[in-house]
Amino acid sequence: MSPRKYDRTLRLAAAEEARRRIVEATASLHARQGATATSHAMIAQEAGVSLPTVYKYFPTRDDLIPACTGLVASRAPLALDGRLFDGLRSVPDRVRALALAVSRLHEYFAPWLRWVEADAAAIPALRSYLEAGRKARLDLIRLALRPEGQRPPPETTVVMADVLLDYPSWRALTAETKSLERTAAMVADAILTLIRPRRG
Repeated sequence: MSPRKYDRTLRLAAAEEARRRIVEATASLHARQGATATSHAMIAQEAGVSLPTVYKYFPTRDDLIPACTGLVASRAPLALDGRLFDGLRSVPDRVRALALAVSRLHEYFAPWLRWVEADAAAIPALRSYLEAGRKARLDLIRLALRPEGQRPPPETTVVMADVLLDYPSWRALTAETKSLERTAAMVADAILTLIRPRRG
């Protein structure tokens, strides 16, 4: 191998390591104090790199957010997708599985989600990420609430279920129940009540 290729390999490895340290530091700071309270200077200090290095890889907060959210999401304990319902045919079983999965994810993402309202208002990239996550959750709710071969649920029911599954509701309920599983069960029961046929 020629020295030039060797030098380039070392430079690429050093650049990738600096980028990784910056993203790790950003995720840690965002969990502790939120994105809007985190400056590039703080990230440089936390990552042990120079301030110009942070700006080189991530000139703005909007450049940092996709890398940070990608790292945090990649470490989540489970994926929230249609596979959640594999082998579950009944609506109650699917709703319970969804409520428990969302509850587990809220527990994992809680350090970041507690800052999300203020941060999303100030950072367009974060707002876009959250909107995509909500859209995916709404799609899963529609899937969970739709009996096989039947029409989809009314959109108002889907939106109400989403309110019950959203982070602020989870936070309030878990503060009361002190149990992730009890919160998930309460949310599932409330959603199932929404779709139960009314009599009389």
